[in-house]
Amino acid sequence: MTEQLSADDWIKEGLKALAKSGFTALKADPLAKSMGVSRGSFYWHFADLGAFQAAVLKRWREIAADQIIADVEAAGDEPLKALLRRSFGARLELERAVRNWAAFDAAAQGAVRAIDRRRLDYIEGLLEKRGLKAAQAQARAQILYWTFLGFALSGPPVLAARLQALLDEVLTMIAA
Repeated sequence: MTEQLSADDWIKEGLKALAKSGFTALKADPLAKSMGVSRGSFYWHFADLGAFQAAVLKRWREIAADQIIADVEAAGDEPLKALLRRSFGARLELERAVRNWAAFDAAAQGAVRAIDRRRLDYIEGLLEKRGLKAAQAQARAQILYWTFLGFALSGPPVLAARLQALLDEVLTMIAA
């Protein structure tokens, strides 16, 4: 690369490396090599590896909750349906990688806990808007979220037609 890199460029490359190879790939030398620059560029933007990893986790929190919620709200569709389609239809390599990282790192664990809480609060709110009482919305939101996590951490992807049938069934069960 001949142009000057920004911190955002490094974060994007870090997210790609994290999704592909896991948290051990979040190091200046291999990232610099993949971007065709010296690691001096890395240290120009980040004081150390910890600062870079914090920036990667911050960006993950933005795309793993705030961006999804904004997309769902802008979809113009029934929000719970849109959320199911968006969440279960997404590529989830990054989700798996961050959750694996959280098993070894307190900062990643904190980011995962924050995302889990943000997502659960949002789902509870959607269910309450559909007329469920708070306790019922909370219980169903937890069940729905556990379903998502099981899906996200599972093996091979499900064919689109099969996935849609499963999501229709989940929506029926949650909204009943």
